[in-house]
Amino acid sequence: MKPAWREWLAELRPGDALVIVGGLAFAVFAATRLWQGGVARWAEVRLAGAVVARVPLDRATRIAADGPLGQTLVEVAPGRARVLSDPGPRQYCVQQGWLNRAGAVAICAPNQVSLRLLGDAPDYDTLNY
Repeated sequence: MKPAWREWLAELRPGDALVIVGGLAFAVFAATRLWQGGVARWAEVRLAGAVVARVPLDRATRIAADGPLGQTLVEVAPGRARVLSDPGPRQYCVQQGWLNRAGAVAICAPNQVSLRLLGDAPDYDTLNY
């Protein structure tokens, strides 16, 4: 008795292999060239959905947002931003480290604070997929 994959493989024709290879090549091209966040220009900090601050990424600054659990501190450096400290229990937003592409998001859910980088054109962000 033949394994199931061998029976399936025997049914493939040369054109099928061409379609599979072409599809994989297009997927790699799309992932590397088309799905990019672009250059970030601003950092936007939100607390409970309301914008607390929107600052350009051309100079260093710190932003404090007082959420229900305490203060979340966001650090902005030229071309990048990160959540420096957060009172949340798991520290996922702090562990994300520096964000530097437009559309990148760090969410401190327990404290209701989020950091999002914005660019010149709207791009896909981590919440869209």
